[in-house]
Amino acid sequence: MIPTWAPNIHPMLVHFPIALLVAAVGTDLLALLLAKQTWLRPMAASLYATGAVAAGVAYVTGLRAAAEVFVPGMAHPIVAEHRTWALATTVGAGAMTAARLALQRTSSKTHVRIGLVLAGLVLLLLVQQTAERGARLVYEQGVGVIAAP
Repeated sequence: MIPTWAPNIHPMLVHFPIALLVAAVGTDLLALLLAKQTWLRPMAASLYATGAVAAGVAYVTGLRAAAEVFVPGMAHPIVAEHRTWALATTVGAGAMTAARLALQRTSSKTHVRIGLVLAGLVLLLLVQQTAERGARLVYEQGVGVIAAP
């Protein structure tokens, strides 16, 4: 099921939580700015939930990938940082999903919606930090990349 050119499935999955969580925060911000468009709130909640699941899948496949690919000595600390940030991102996405469900009835209050948007922005910081370390592993350290002959 995995293409022969891919070292594992992790690189093919990591972009889903990034896109879904960015879309969730963007939708949350739109819901705040366009308060009369009430359909945006459940859409944001769905994007957070899907993003949380995708983050969990990316995290698990990342753990497996780290055990399967060659990791140069200098890359080990970056792998550890990436794993830590990825876990924080996954837990944060799960917490945002839980908060959305718990606050569903009160989410029409402006201060609650502002709080959710701010929490979403913090979640995007976690996503960015995770992605940065993942990119460094590939582009600086060559982890999971076949060297050119």
